[in-house]
Amino acid sequence: QLQASGGGLVQAGGSLRLSCAASGRTLSSSVVGWFRQAPGTEREFVAAITWSGDRTTYANSVKGRFTISRDNAKNTVNLQMNSLKPDDTAVYYCAVRSGTFLYTVGRNYDYWGQGTQVTVSS
Repeated sequence: QLQASGGGLVQAGGSLRLSCAASGRTLSSSVVGWFRQAPGTEREFVAAITWSGDRTTYANSVKGRFTISRDNAKNTVNLQMNSLKPDDTAVYYCAVRSGTFLYTVGRNYDYWGQGTQVTVSS
């Protein structure tokens, strides 16, 4: 199972750190992605990282503000979100798939966490 946590309410310009923890399965040899979905919109790719952490990719909308990282010893992947904007308000999900390709489309991921709400007030 994947457990996403760290969401909350923050003012515009603030920061949050999301974590995705895996229980019952290792994240080794896997790509982990973060996605988000705001009410009435389609799910949107945010960022992804390889098992080794040597490669990452970001959506243009978050590039330079968000940083994805992983702690393999703790079997977790983190998403540091800085300079948050009201448009970042959404439920954030983490997802996992095997391999090393950094997919940016949700249907390519096999396992999903339950999501954590991020609300950015103006």
